[in-house]
Amino acid sequence: MIKVGITGGIGSGKTTICHFFELLDIPVFTADTEAKRLMVTSPDIKKNLISFLGKDIYFKDQSLDRKKIAKLIFNSPDLLSKINALIHPAVHEEFEKWCVKQNSSYVLFEAAILFECGLYRKMDLNILITASEENRINRVIARDNISKEEVKSKIAKQWKEEKKEGYADYIIHNDNRELLIPQLLNLDKKIKNCEY
Repeated sequence: MIKVGITGGIGSGKTTICHFFELLDIPVFTADTEAKRLMVTSPDIKKNLISFLGKDIYFKDQSLDRKKIAKLIFNSPDLLSKINALIHPAVHEEFEKWCVKQNSSYVLFEAAILFECGLYRKMDLNILITASEENRINRVIARDNISKEEVKSKIAKQWKEEKKEGYADYIIHNDNRELLIPQLLNLDKKIKNCEY
């Protein structure tokens, strides 16, 4: 089974493209969803998060106060790296367990910060989804109902597209200039035939 990492900056269209692969019967593991689950179900992770960020990051019902966490780590690279060092290995461990249960020629590991956190090294192949900044900004404004300045601030916190391209084995252009479906069908065929 080929393990394929897939990533892209905010507003690049990761979710839509992953849904397309699911329509082709390709299993998709979403790292962000798994990380959120582990943050409320893993006693070790909870204990460490509380030691880093304080008890009030959890509500009384034990769900996470995501806004509080975002505020705490947004401008603290040190805290962010501590949390990433705690969460990413646990997420990868869950991915490996999940892979054993899959019956497919390849699987996708979708992660927003695949390259930044180094998990791309554990994949056989990595895909980057790109789109123009203007397209990305418009998509996020429409999706999240936030201001252009807020979107630009989020984009500024991520690696530049050019840097990510250097780590990608394959690039999907989701900028409305190139037809998307032919790109995805072509890539699916290449991976299945190990021609990437």
